[in-house]
Amino acid sequence: MKAGQRLRTTGVTALAPASWGTTYLATTEWLPPDRPLLAATVRALPAGLILLACTRTLPRGIWLWRSLILGTLNIGAFFYLLFVATFQLPGGIIAVIMSMQPMFVLILAALFIGDRIRPAHVVACALGAGGAVLLVFKGTVGLNFAGVAAALSGAVCMATGITLTKRWGRPDGVGLLTFTGWQLVAGGLVLLPFLLCAEGLPTDITGTNIAGFAYFISVGAVISYAIWFRGIGELPALAVSFLSLGSPIVATLLGYLFLHQTLSILQLIGILAIICAALLAQPQSPGPRTHAVTVGDPAIPARRRRS
Repeated sequence: MKAGQRLRTTGVTALAPASWGTTYLATTEWLPPDRPLLAATVRALPAGLILLACTRTLPRGIWLWRSLILGTLNIGAFFYLLFVATFQLPGGIIAVIMSMQPMFVLILAALFIGDRIRPAHVVACALGAGGAVLLVFKGTVGLNFAGVAAALSGAVCMATGITLTKRWGRPDGVGLLTFTGWQLVAGGLVLLPFLLCAEGLPTDITGTNIAGFAYFISVGAVISYAIWFRGIGELPALAVSFLSLGSPIVATLLGYLFLHQTLSILQLIGILAIICAALLAQPQSPGPRTHAVTVGDPAIPARRRRS
């Protein structure tokens, strides 16, 4: 991929976590309180069904269980854990915990994809985590153990989902929207029985709740995840994972613009640190190739003629 194309892909992919940065505000303002299973299921299942209705393609063969695994990790479990954490913790604390996700991707990508860990990657992880801490630090905050455990588990789910999505790719002939729809439906179907058994269907839904659900289905699922999976397919796993740190930046800026929260010098330094971490994690432009020979290299027939 050329440098200009990679830059455009990175910028477009960053729009997905930027939209997720609005979920902390939207969840507390628009959705029914303390209903994480409802919020997660409604965000995933209708969006997936809409995409499947448009594409009319179902997974087959090995992709039946692969879609189930990816849908559970990227969508079902992640959505539920994120909403549990959101109802239990301040958004800033969740952002700090979720900033550990690139570290998990760094390890998993090395183990399962064969990505090489470079010193710049380690520095980027430290910068990203430190930037997230500076971005949301507001003094001593009481922590809820269940919320912390949910946020940490969500980071692990997201990291594993990114790694497996990168490892397996998409099946030949399957478009991006179809692939996104498979995962949204799988994640929603995994959540549905838990919703019915544990929380039940809501009996009192307001217009504000309906608007919130519509926002999460469209922007928070269909659009953002199509963009996200496209980025995973075209960029290195670690580079994509660092883009998710854009969520706390957007959450902080929204708090400043709409909730009259302050924006300190330390927070500005944190934003700068996160941006530097994301840039460090991006793939380096390849230099001249002097040793490796690839398919189609004119040196191949030359060597064969000499032999």
